[in-house]
Amino acid sequence: MVTLPEIIRHKTHGVKVRNVTIGGGAPIVVQSMTNTDSADVDATYRQVRQLFVAGSEIIRLTVNTHEAARGVVELRKRLDADGLDIPLVGCFHYNGHTLLQEVDGLADALDKYRINPGNVGFGAKKDAQFEIMIRTAVRHNKAVRIGVNWGSIDQALSTKLMNENAARDVPWDADSVMRETLVQSALMSAQQAIDLGLPADKIILSAKVSRVQDLIAVYSALASRCEYALHLGLTEAGMGSKGVVATALAEGILLQQGIGDTIRASLTPEPGGDRSLEVRVCRDILQALGLRSFTPEVSACPGCGRTTSTVFQELAQDIQRYLDEKMPVWSDMYAGVEEMKVAVMGCIVNGPGESKHADIGISLPGTGESPVAPVFIDGKKAQTLRGDNIAGEFQDIVETYVKRRYGQQEGEAA
Repeated sequence: MVTLPEIIRHKTHGVKVRNVTIGGGAPIVVQSMTNTDSADVDATYRQVRQLFVAGSEIIRLTVNTHEAARGVVELRKRLDADGLDIPLVGCFHYNGHTLLQEVDGLADALDKYRINPGNVGFGAKKDAQFEIMIRTAVRHNKAVRIGVNWGSIDQALSTKLMNENAARDVPWDADSVMRETLVQSALMSAQQAIDLGLPADKIILSAKVSRVQDLIAVYSALASRCEYALHLGLTEAGMGSKGVVATALAEGILLQQGIGDTIRASLTPEPGGDRSLEVRVCRDILQALGLRSFTPEVSACPGCGRTTSTVFQELAQDIQRYLDEKMPVWSDMYAGVEEMKVAVMGCIVNGPGESKHADIGISLPGTGESPVAPVFIDGKKAQTLRGDNIAGEFQDIVETYVKRRYGQQEGEAA
């Protein structure tokens, strides 16, 4: 018997961030980050709303100036006034301790603080500035993500570990030292936060690198050494398919091993591009692994010489667009509809078989085949469509199926 490998989640503390729980066995959370100037409240509000509608469950913002900090306070008020209960994370570098102390309302407006031990401060000021931020989080009952990054690594710790490595009989390679520095920096900073009064169930760790194998190695080490909630992300993943593929590989391999409680896809957008792409990629990763379901899946064949017509491609796009448009309403009305499987196939070779495996499917005629399109529902042929309105008729069939199958659950519950 061939069985699926069981995904055993790495045991972590559950961290409450406003209305969302990270870790502790809760569903893996999708995060994103704005790229607007946080001082521009109108632009940031529009992008936060866009990311939220796309499915981001936690949104991080840059807080780097007093103007940006005041903008975040105003943004929180505006979101609350509009009933948008979206957790906001403040991304601090260098001056977070100052902004949290000097800008009224900032400490409360944010639901989580992101602190990078590599640039929270330098020299004698580092520990003092870190302490200010942690004590502020404790006082306001906020969660903290301690996020180390290989682009801003803790130089003092790095130097210490390099010196220790040089004294070894068989020194590690430079990359191994770098990875160990990231892991130790995260763990030591977390312990420092606990010593200052921040509970373990208020701490999330991340260790960002931009190479797939490094990310897998670092997070595997973190998971073996702690039970803090872990945020996964390949930093500076890149543009286009390269960034998507690298992110999916790195995060997918770790998630399959049960490592990771929240994820982000740090994709470089094209000029004027859609920022919410990073949200869709994260959701696609989780749904492809079977870890969460967000929207019905449409299976469609890639096409070949048997399918010289573009009809099946257009129908697949139309159906996916139709489902995406319907889901905001359906998700509230029909429990379980997000797990529905739809097939749009292009010829007789695999079309009928794939359609039977789906909850509802259609097999379109390939080149030279009879101009008919059989529709399969729950594994059985239900009817055959012909003519110029196959797309519209199939959409009607899908809607009727959703109401019949998933609407019954609602009625039974009542």
